[in-house]
Amino acid sequence: MKKIAIVGSGGSGKSTLARKLGQIVHMEVWHLDAILWKPGWRLTPRKEQEQIQSQLVSRDTWIIDGNYNGTLDIRLQAADTIIFLDMPRILCLYRVLKRRMMYHNRSRPDMQEGCKEKIDMEFLKWVWQFPTAKRQNLLDKLAQLEQDKHIIILKSRREVKHFLEKMKDQA
Repeated sequence: MKKIAIVGSGGSGKSTLARKLGQIVHMEVWHLDAILWKPGWRLTPRKEQEQIQSQLVSRDTWIIDGNYNGTLDIRLQAADTIIFLDMPRILCLYRVLKRRMMYHNRSRPDMQEGCKEKIDMEFLKWVWQFPTAKRQNLLDKLAQLEQDKHIIILKSRREVKHFLEKMKDQA
């Protein structure tokens, strides 16, 4: 595992897993939210997103967390390992709400400075609809890549915990 892409719904735990895994395997972690959002919640233009991610995936080792469906294939094609956090929607919603409370009026650690934590109905709707609107498409992409990539699907907090314990044992 030298190039790891972590994907999943908002609130699934991508950034937390990336950070913990990076500490265990001593790899640099890139949070797409911190890179692609500019202060005041201005999203980097698509062409620039593609350039940034192409530069990141050209490195020898990396862990990149984030969805950004429009540029997802850049990461999936370059990764040797893809981790899909396939968490229950209620857990994801709970985490999104908890995160909003924890980082009220400030930027969270995996987000660009100047992007104070916020929550809106559009994002809540996206998280709620992820299992029905996005999940199958992601699973289909992973199925097409499973011959060439190490695909890991984690479906619960317990599975994430066991995965991290296993990685510690191997390190």
